[in-house]
Amino acid sequence: MSTYVAEIEWTANPEEDFRRGRYSRVHEIRFDNGLAVRASASPAVVPQPFADPSAVDPEELMVAALSSCHMMSFLDLARRAGVTVRAYHDTAEGILEKNAEGRVALTTVTLRPRIDCDADRATLDGLHHKAHEVCFIANSVRTDVRVEPVFEPTGKEAHHG
Repeated sequence: MSTYVAEIEWTANPEEDFRRGRYSRVHEIRFDNGLAVRASASPAVVPQPFADPSAVDPEELMVAALSSCHMMSFLDLARRAGVTVRAYHDTAEGILEKNAEGRVALTTVTLRPRIDCDADRATLDGLHHKAHEVCFIANSVRTDVRVEPVFEPTGKEAHHG
């Protein structure tokens, strides 16, 4: 259907000791739209100064990709269902730990979307369920992706429900 490209570039610093693992993991990720992102290993995985906490790490990118894809799927489904969405905010969280095979993996990613819209809780739950089913990224990973929407009734639902 489509092909997606990310260009990754890393260059060794000749003053560091690559063979002993004492080298910077900082690199650049470039996308086809010209956007460049400074990336690094997570400081939780590789100690400083070889990891840069101000750069984005692969685990954060994975969590962000799952959250972003779910949001775009949700927004499209909401629009098709006649639901007006005014704002969408998600604080997504990924857990890196050993999986059942003993390999380190993002085992769980929890999405906690908070949505300002004109729908009730049951409608939102149905839209989130369907969005998870059609999310391209969630369909591409073995990670347990959980959606825990935060529901805040608007004045209309608070008075009638």
